[in-house]
Amino acid sequence: MPKFIFIYRYPVGVYQATSPEKMQEVMQQWLRWIAAGQAAGWMLDAGNEFDHAGVVVAADGKSADGPFAECGETLGGYSIVQAENLAAAAQRAKECPGLFAGGRVEVRPLFDGEYEG
Repeated sequence: MPKFIFIYRYPVGVYQATSPEKMQEVMQQWLRWIAAGQAAGWMLDAGNEFDHAGVVVAADGKSADGPFAECGETLGGYSIVQAENLAAAAQRAKECPGLFAGGRVEVRPLFDGEYEG
């Protein structure tokens, strides 16, 4: 079955603007969603949350420190899932608790080792 990565994106400052009580509620939703996905077999690797530090290195050797708020959002973390196809993976992503407060899930197929054409 094809594998996909879910990349969790959030508006810059969403965590700082969310009350501790709401964050606790969302964290509990995350834990339930991950556990249900693992039990059903579609959540292969719950992944991890990204640290807020980072560096982007360009081909010219220049680098820029992160986080990278220029785009208006930050990367929160990732998970590895499996689904019949991209549409089915995207349907799973619609259930993600990270969609609160304007969050988004980028769904990308993982390369299966065979190039087309």
